[in-house]
Amino acid sequence: MTPPTKSIGSIITSHSILLTRCSTKLKGNMMRQCTRPCRPSHIAGISALDIATTNTTIKCSGILNLSGTRGIVPIYRRQCHREIRGRRGYAVQTGFGQPTFETRPHMLKEGELTPGISAVEYHFRRHKLIEQLPVGAAAILIGNEIKYRSGAVFYEFHQNPDFFYLSGFNEPRAVMVIEKSFENNYTFHLYVQPKDERKELWEGPRTGVDDALELFNADEAGDIKFIRKYLDDIIARAKSIYMDTAPANSEIASFFHPHVRRGTMEVNILELIKYHKKETTMRPLTGIVQSLRAVKSEAELKVMQKAGKISGRAITRAYGRRFTKEADLNAYLDYAFRIGGCEKSAYVPVVAGGKNALGIHYTRNDDVLNDGEMVLIDAGGQYGGYCADISRAWPVNGKFTEPQKDLYDAVLNVQKECIKLATTSSSLESIHRSSVELFAVELRNIGFDTSLSEINSILYPHYVGHHLGLDVHDCPDRPRRQNLKNGNVITIEPGIYVPVDNPKFPKHFRGIGIRIEDNVYIHDDSPIVTSGEAAKEIKDIEHACAAAWEDI
Repeated sequence: MTPPTKSIGSIITSHSILLTRCSTKLKGNMMRQCTRPCRPSHIAGISALDIATTNTTIKCSGILNLSGTRGIVPIYRRQCHREIRGRRGYAVQTGFGQPTFETRPHMLKEGELTPGISAVEYHFRRHKLIEQLPVGAAAILIGNEIKYRSGAVFYEFHQNPDFFYLSGFNEPRAVMVIEKSFENNYTFHLYVQPKDERKELWEGPRTGVDDALELFNADEAGDIKFIRKYLDDIIARAKSIYMDTAPANSEIASFFHPHVRRGTMEVNILELIKYHKKETTMRPLTGIVQSLRAVKSEAELKVMQKAGKISGRAITRAYGRRFTKEADLNAYLDYAFRIGGCEKSAYVPVVAGGKNALGIHYTRNDDVLNDGEMVLIDAGGQYGGYCADISRAWPVNGKFTEPQKDLYDAVLNVQKECIKLATTSSSLESIHRSSVELFAVELRNIGFDTSLSEINSILYPHYVGHHLGLDVHDCPDRPRRQNLKNGNVITIEPGIYVPVDNPKFPKHFRGIGIRIEDNVYIHDDSPIVTSGEAAKEIKDIEHACAAAWEDI
């Protein structure tokens, strides 16, 4: 829900840093508007701040400056009414390491750090985190590194979702520390790769240390190559440390090369913790962050609605294209997600024709699509880092046969009833139990003679749904037995997969796999489907198929 408007006095009480609009002087006397924190003593003309919007009535002028060093290690802090000293190189002027309102106004609105999410919201996320930490705690999060396929050929970068959730920073090789120095106050440290003209010539712009302060509202920033020195001081004074350690990168690789079990950055930090004898103060962090991520804000809901809308429309348009190969349908969906406004596909999709749909996570997507069979897709686009996750099944030729129609209706009826159950008085576990019981009735009505155990183990072997957000399977540590909360976004995705060669089941249904999945926002007793643009009624699917075919 939208947070209430607060008076500026209450915000100053709860935190000593406010997000403001500031004018920062650059080379050549150019002025650039930016969103960043400023101390309350530097704020003028204040009336009120609505934390749910990106527009404020706060005005302040302030300049960033290199305020000091520890030995030869520079520490960058924010200071108002100070001028940046020293010549800034050409690469500094070329942009940032990710989209900003200044460089990509077609993607972000003024005040947003990432599409749909303002700098103000990222600040309040960090504040909610420190409310759950004891005084003296330091939360350390390590950003992801670029991973390589072979030699210099790399995979597309994907940020650590907890790191992204708390900062909006979407570049590799970064470390974030959130220190709770005293009650209701925190210091936000962000250590990143510095500007480097030579490397930026090849790799494109980096945000750099100065703009880690200016754009991402860090209180203290530094060059990642000095991370040991920065963390040495922080860990030494911390009373408790919250940090997650990653599992082995690969079970096989770690067997032959034990030193690759963890990334170098993590190893260095763990060594520092051990050096300062703080091992006993270490606590896991991801459970706390997941409890925050699981409850979506009003802004997050809008972002996820957009991801669902774009993805749903793309899927509906795909119905009538009459693809003859899984690969072609796969390529079309990825294209349609992107051309519709998503950044990319949210995950490797399932595009399964005929009996391939019996493989729940079949992702080879390289077979032919045969006339008379059905195709099942499980796909979605990503917008602003948030995922859509939609499953649909339809006839390759656009017209359901009677067996296909009967089985599809059975799955659809169960899915609709489960969506109605997606309220704050239910849990994922209770919805799943209901889905199995509903399937027992629906399948009996179309000629199946099967037990609940056979439904669970053979016909419907997966769970009814999961949380959705920055990850497709978002917040996996959230207990399934816990009642859903307002702001949760979950999937509801019952499915039936009838084996090809099992004589126990009616012959005319064998080899058919159907899953129908929607994304559902929990709102009291009125769940909101964010993926409704993907048609799922038989008459709507057949109409979409016929209309699209006529257009072609």
